[in-house]
Amino acid sequence: MASGTELEIELTYLARFIPDEIASLSPDIMEDVYYPDIHGQHAVLRLRRRGDQYEITKKVPLSDGQGKQHMETTIELTRPEYEALHMAKGKVVGKKRYKLVLGGRVAELDVFTGDLEGLVTIDFEFGSEAETKHFTPPECCGPDVSDERFIRGGEVAGKSYADLIADLDRLDYKRL
Repeated sequence: MASGTELEIELTYLARFIPDEIASLSPDIMEDVYYPDIHGQHAVLRLRRRGDQYEITKKVPLSDGQGKQHMETTIELTRPEYEALHMAKGKVVGKKRYKLVLGGRVAELDVFTGDLEGLVTIDFEFGSEAETKHFTPPECCGPDVSDERFIRGGEVAGKSYADLIADLDRLDYKRL
């Protein structure tokens, strides 16, 4: 990934089930650390390790309460830079990310690990807001959680599945 700033438009869904297509795929094993680690504050800085790639990203929603559009600024890091930043206290989340085509679009299916085991989300990126309005999610997608604050990376980091249960139950999510 190259360093830079971009507008990201995406829709995020809770998974209804895990599609069979991932059986033949190798996931990216990712660890994200979110800063600042302040209780009740949404963390917008993300330190990421994906294999031997390292980066720090600042992801800020364009409008409060909406998660579909945000500005994302990413800077590539060297391993020593990553390790130095990783020593700071942050909220950690682990996941396996599968890239696949669902419903004719590239999707990122995240299977959360550790304390969030059982949580699975599916993201689709778009070139414009208009594209999102004409999108029909595939059958494996459950509720659209794009505008749900509780499911954003900076919110789930450092939490357990049990911490999210009230919101997941409200959306009739079944642990996978």
